[in-house]
Amino acid sequence: MNIERTEFIAWMERIMERFDLLKEQMLKSQSKFIEIDGEQLLDNQDVLQLLKISSRSLQRYRTDKKLPYYTISGKLYYKLSDVHQLIRECLNS
Repeated sequence: MNIERTEFIAWMERIMERFDLLKEQMLKSQSKFIEIDGEQLLDNQDVLQLLKISSRSLQRYRTDKKLPYYTISGKLYYKLSDVHQLIRECLNS
């Protein structure tokens, strides 16, 4: 199967346009992060995905005061450094 050069170039330009769109979307999503004291805050969903745990386990970490959290506009957030500290503590146990 042979593709003409002009067809190939047009195809590659469309692919590059898609990459540019993806890049823009990624930059927009990165700017959505909330920061406090220069530190990134994660919401429940971010922490659940990062730690690969259930929402009940996350609730237990909060209740047992193993993971500090902050309530902003009724939504729970966690400092990234606190999540890293929890991981370190679990690895050392």
